[in-house]
Amino acid sequence: MQPFDLELNQINYAVFPEGNETYTIYKEGKEYIQIQKDEGEQWIKFDEETGTPLFEYDEEVNQLGKLIEYYKENPEEEEGEDEL
Repeated sequence: MQPFDLELNQINYAVFPEGNETYTIYKEGKEYIQIQKDEGEQWIKFDEETGTPLFEYDEEVNQLGKLIEYYKENPEEEEGEDEL
């Protein structure tokens, strides 16, 4: 899967798939967080310094995860809008 862009609350994010449902997220051009989908519907982020999962609930991470899932199910939809 190729990197792609998302927008959440008028903020641009670049999403770089790393495999195993793990994604590196860039926020407004700067590396921001790494997230991964857990076995349920929740998404977890990793500690920047240690790389260990942080299991506390994070609304922004979950919203980004939902957008990633939507993009994966509809990858061409956003591309086609620009051509109209």
